[in-house]
Amino acid sequence: MKLTLHIWRQKNDADRGIIETYIREDVSEDMSFLEMLDELNEDLIKEGKEPVAFDHDCREGICGACSLAINGQPHGPEAATTTCQLHMRKFKDGEELYIEPFRARAFPVLRDLVTNREALDRIIQAGGYVSVNTGTAQDANNLPISKENADIAMDAAACIGCGACVASCPNGAAMLFTSAKITQFTHLPQGQAERKKRALAMVKSMDENGFGACRNYYECEAICPKEVPARFISKMNWEFVKAAAKEAM
Repeated sequence: MKLTLHIWRQKNDADRGIIETYIREDVSEDMSFLEMLDELNEDLIKEGKEPVAFDHDCREGICGACSLAINGQPHGPEAATTTCQLHMRKFKDGEELYIEPFRARAFPVLRDLVTNREALDRIIQAGGYVSVNTGTAQDANNLPISKENADIAMDAAACIGCGACVASCPNGAAMLFTSAKITQFTHLPQGQAERKKRALAMVKSMDENGFGACRNYYECEAICPKEVPARFISKMNWEFVKAAAKEAM
């Protein structure tokens, strides 16, 4: 398979960046997208050129590191799939691909296809955890959780924090990411002690880190590789309103 790759190249965060074009011959349809980029980099190194920098880690679709926009779509054309799990058989012989980093005000480009997504980490640091002393581990039956709450918490915990929701949103909102983290703990007994504090702190951090507001475009839900539902945003808004009302009393 022959492909024409138009790849964003940027030396550092101060560089304006440009699109460079590479022709790839004999691309196997069984390759993953990142394996195809690996082969490109091997050839660039042999030619004495700078390889294309891109993020990756587990390559199993669970870490969220492989943040690439392919033809303008975060993670590429296959629904519910991360870039590392995308295979070249999803593309056609002779196709032209535009490969860029995630674009969002809160995600500055560091080099080539690598962005700084520490803003998401700062939202987690604001309250996306359980810090209360729960003592030694208890038997599961000592903490009864309804099937409904367990299912909701698991659906929310599926978020891998890749940032595709932010990159797909016209406003660069992190509402889906933040709401998933808040909803996860809202439906677990361990999350109740810091429930109010968590909602206030995480929403505040989201605003302070340059993310936009939700305008119900639902692009976040459509692009999420783990299919986290947008209904969690309304749950987060309700948690925030309740917490803010109690805080004002």
